[in-house]
Amino acid sequence: MEPLKYLAGYPPHLQARVRELIGQGRLGPMLAEKYGQGHAVRNDGQLYAYVQALKDRHLRQSVPLGKVVYDGRLQVVKHALGTHTAVSRVHGGRLKASREIRIASVFRDAPAEFLKMIAVHELAHLKEYEHNKAFYQLCTHMEPDYLQLEFDLRLYLTHLELGPPA
Repeated sequence: MEPLKYLAGYPPHLQARVRELIGQGRLGPMLAEKYGQGHAVRNDGQLYAYVQALKDRHLRQSVPLGKVVYDGRLQVVKHALGTHTAVSRVHGGRLKASREIRIASVFRDAPAEFLKMIAVHELAHLKEYEHNKAFYQLCTHMEPDYLQLEFDLRLYLTHLELGPPA
């Protein structure tokens, strides 16, 4: 029995339930029923506008975003679904910082709720660098269903990894 790498930190009874769904071939249909709606955020310009709108709604006082892009090089296997960076450059005598968010390309075709979840996650890092209690409180402030979406995203990634039924 292979480990469920996206669910490694969850209790054994939840992992057993997921294995049961996989064994019955019901994981994919369950996710499709719950998250059937896609999104129209197809390119980097649309992604920037989408994330900027979320930022304007919830984090008006935070630092401005310099770039938001889909990144095909992010390795979902290494648990990098998105990244946030601060790029500092010297302009004359001033130090200028630019914030960048990169979101894994898998989210281009993922359900709309999962794109929102990862965007909220990366935006929360503008205020809270660590995954601590304050970080998750900020995430649930921006998206009340954040914790459920994070779990369901892990189910979705597990489903994608398994591929179509043989």
